[in-house]
Amino acid sequence: MAAPPEAYSYSTGADADAQGLKRRNVGEYSQGVNGEKIYRYEEEDVKKIKKQVGITLASVSITWTVANAGSIMQAEQSIWATLDEYEFLIAPLIFTLLAFFTRLYKIGLSPIVTWDEAHFGKFGSHYLKREFYFDVHPPLGKMLVGLSGYLAGYNGSFEFKSGETYPPELNYTFMRVFNATFGALCVPVAYYTARELNFRRLTVWLVTMMVLFENSYATISRFILLDSMLLFFTFTTVLCWARFHRLQNESFSPEWWLWVILTGISIGCVCSVKWVGFFVTALVGIYTIEDLWNKFGDLRMPKVELGAHLVARVYGFIIVPLAVYMFSFWMHFTVLENSGPGDAQMSSLFQANLRGTEVGRDSPLEIAYGSRATLKNMGYGGGLLHSHVQTYPEGSTQQQITCYHHKDANNDWFFYPNRDEPEFNADDPIKYVADKDVIRLIHAQTGRNLHSHQVAAPVTKSDWEVSCYGNTTVGDEKDHFTVEVVRDAASSDRSKIRTLTTSFRLKHTALGCYLRAGNVNLPQWGFKQIEVTCTKSNNPRDVYTHWNVESHWNEKLPPGDPGSYKSPFFRDFIHLNVAMMTSNNALVPDPDKQDDLASQFWQWPILNVGLRMCGWDDSIVKYFLLGNPVVYWGSTASLGAFVLLLVWYLVRWQRGYDELKPSDIDQIHYSGLYPVLGWVLHYLPFVAMARVTYVHHYYPALYFAILTFGFMTDHLTRPVPRNAQIAIYSVLYLLVIGLFTLFAPISFGMVGPSSQWRHLKWFDTWRMTD
Repeated sequence: MAAPPEAYSYSTGADADAQGLKRRNVGEYSQGVNGEKIYRYEEEDVKKIKKQVGITLASVSITWTVANAGSIMQAEQSIWATLDEYEFLIAPLIFTLLAFFTRLYKIGLSPIVTWDEAHFGKFGSHYLKREFYFDVHPPLGKMLVGLSGYLAGYNGSFEFKSGETYPPELNYTFMRVFNATFGALCVPVAYYTARELNFRRLTVWLVTMMVLFENSYATISRFILLDSMLLFFTFTTVLCWARFHRLQNESFSPEWWLWVILTGISIGCVCSVKWVGFFVTALVGIYTIEDLWNKFGDLRMPKVELGAHLVARVYGFIIVPLAVYMFSFWMHFTVLENSGPGDAQMSSLFQANLRGTEVGRDSPLEIAYGSRATLKNMGYGGGLLHSHVQTYPEGSTQQQITCYHHKDANNDWFFYPNRDEPEFNADDPIKYVADKDVIRLIHAQTGRNLHSHQVAAPVTKSDWEVSCYGNTTVGDEKDHFTVEVVRDAASSDRSKIRTLTTSFRLKHTALGCYLRAGNVNLPQWGFKQIEVTCTKSNNPRDVYTHWNVESHWNEKLPPGDPGSYKSPFFRDFIHLNVAMMTSNNALVPDPDKQDDLASQFWQWPILNVGLRMCGWDDSIVKYFLLGNPVVYWGSTASLGAFVLLLVWYLVRWQRGYDELKPSDIDQIHYSGLYPVLGWVLHYLPFVAMARVTYVHHYYPALYFAILTFGFMTDHLTRPVPRNAQIAIYSVLYLLVIGLFTLFAPISFGMVGPSSQWRHLKWFDTWRMTD
């Protein structure tokens, strides 16, 4: 039987009046059937008991609620701690997904060949058809374009004419997506680079967003071009360099070696896409020189260790990039095994080994008097000895002599004996041209003699002019040239001149000068062809005075087998690179033509001009290459602000202030000064460059300006309270995202009349509307 209520103790504080409580709560009782007590409680007592029980339950409820709230808070803190711990994975993943969206959204909207897709798509086609071609850029990026076409199932048959509609069988969207992938991957690389530069998290996000929401980057990544690849490998080079610098205290560790090699590979890749990559290579080179110089001044470092540092950097930053660069050319030569439109830029022996070539085909091996032949200059980038009916506008005003890469009948010459010997007779016995012979060269199309005289050359004034003069009967001793054999790739016998394999010089018998074709281009009156002169300098090692017979016709002689001799890879590698350099230097503005797409270097940092990437008809999807205003103007302003900051600290240092700790100086040096130096290295060459320039030439430099903006924002906001920092960065985030969204149509494609976007034309030079 249960105990009566008086047996219980109370926890409500009522024990002080226990008897009274007992009297109130314990009523009379009667005897039950089984003898138990049956208590009777008054109504007041019942209310009191209910109140006491309610207080106890409320106390329990409050205790449970507090405990439960604590558990929730701990769970929330645990979630935030996890997010904070893995921010280095979560944030770049989100940014990368956004990058793919901004680069891929509506990427296949325009079905026409847009801007330089006409060039690089065509080069990709040559790889698929394995036809040799020539271009001023190294081959890696164009091979990747060819790879994208191969993966898309493209057979290389489309000509990629500008403005032409893509055929249904060409999956141009896939090829664009392939290129856009490089542009999208720039975003996570920028994120990790900002981390390696020791920026705070808010700054890391800001730098990443400035790359992610940069309209010009988003636009140019959407087409079959080389720029997204160039930017990607520029970004990776900076990342590898920054990581390598952070590992200075772990020299020769496995991770240190990994980043040395990765830096070298990245340098090799960026240089193999475009030569602009040499600018970021120079940045790494300057850093390396400074680093080694500092180590040289560390007297505690053993000389063996110093030597090991030198060897490691030579291997990682010179040998590895050079190997990657040369490998891209080896792949280029290996894949392009068929004759194509770029044959003439290469040596005759190289051309003779291409499938389907006409060079050397059925050509007699040895040259005889009366033979008709073409003469190839063996200098790097050299062309074929050429003449045409046009005359020099000054000097002798005689018929022009040039070097020309295009193959036509104006490149053909006859070998004739000199005027002191009996006149050539085709019925006479065959007589071969030999070393030290004095000959005449007669232009097959005009019948005039190769000639030189004491008249200054039109461009290279220190040399004598070379012209075409007279005919087979009219002329003088100034038509005579002496053959001087230099070498023969196939024989040690120098007594004869052989097709393709014999290298020889032509010495003017009367003047003692040598026929030379350097890398100097004539003005427009000479059709920009290579100037041919007679140089007074006798330098047997000057390859621009070396010539060989490329094609040879003589019905009296049996055909030879020119393909039996191979051209050395290293010689072809050097030859092609010099030819690329020569052609690149020839890309100068034509004063007689107006290029509406070209722009000046000073216009780029201030976003003074954009570029129409296609036609501007209402029926065409239009793209306008223009940057995000806040990214451009903010990054450009930060360059000047950094200079002022540097001057400020130098003045204060000179006055004896030492508020900067060594760690602060190191941060300014490597995270501020080097991005500015990177911008200078990528921008100033275009200031001095004579070639035609466009807005996209600024894009690698823009990245370094963005890093500079990140540094300045990070540095100037460090003393600011946390809440103020968040407010400042939030405003910057909103500006970057907002302006990208405002100008998004110029990146994603403008459909319909351009007048719809008149509100985006902030300046007259922003020609997105007529």
